[in-house]
Amino acid sequence: MTNIIPELIKQNWNSRGYSFGVFRDPPGQVWADFVHRTDELVVLAEGEIEVEIEGKAERFQIGGMVFIPAKEIWKII
Repeated sequence: MTNIIPELIKQNWNSRGYSFGVFRDPPGQVWADFVHRTDELVVLAEGEIEVEIEGKAERFQIGGMVFIPAKEIWKII
């Protein structure tokens, strides 16, 4: 199991021009047809996640990072 250290991720993302925040969704939460105005990075700290961007779905392991481009339609399951 990958050990997630939020402060190290925050430092890395800030150095790349990204902000950092922690979000916890309840089991079964689905974000469908979501569009952001800015690029986004998501890293899985615990649990399971499947991300679908423009119809292409991918499952991520703990510690896995996904880049979500601005203005793309995406869904997190």
